[in-house]
Amino acid sequence: MTPDTLFQLSGPAVMAGWLALVLAPLMPRIADGVAALLIPLLLSTAYTALILVHWSSAPGGFGSLADVMALFTHPSIALAGWLHYLAFDLFVGAWIVRAARREGINHVLVLPCLVLTFLFGPAGFLAFSGLRAIRLTETSSAAAAR
Repeated sequence: MTPDTLFQLSGPAVMAGWLALVLAPLMPRIADGVAALLIPLLLSTAYTALILVHWSSAPGGFGSLADVMALFTHPSIALAGWLHYLAFDLFVGAWIVRAARREGINHVLVLPCLVLTFLFGPAGFLAFSGLRAIRLTETSSAAAAR
């Protein structure tokens, strides 16, 4: 399979995972199974295969920014990097949904965090962490007022 074909297949697969997370209150078991496990495992498998086959022939490395930039000039390594982002962002999105469910955070409040995680990874995690901190502060204040 060519890197372009794998790239084209990865988009719809990961979008199915994100859709499952958006619809998680309606189908939590599917969201947990598909977005938290199945799709990240598939992406991780493809990532690992790309790294095993192409790492030794790729230029660059992790010693400097210039080395990282050189590393990503190799199409299969660039694709591996993309799959890495897709897998981890989806995994973090699934964790956010499960944590919110466990902590009783309204899914409507979680949706902007999911959008941020989808688009900008760590920014979504940061937003959810802030949401949790606000919720914890409100819960603690309400408990202290009783």
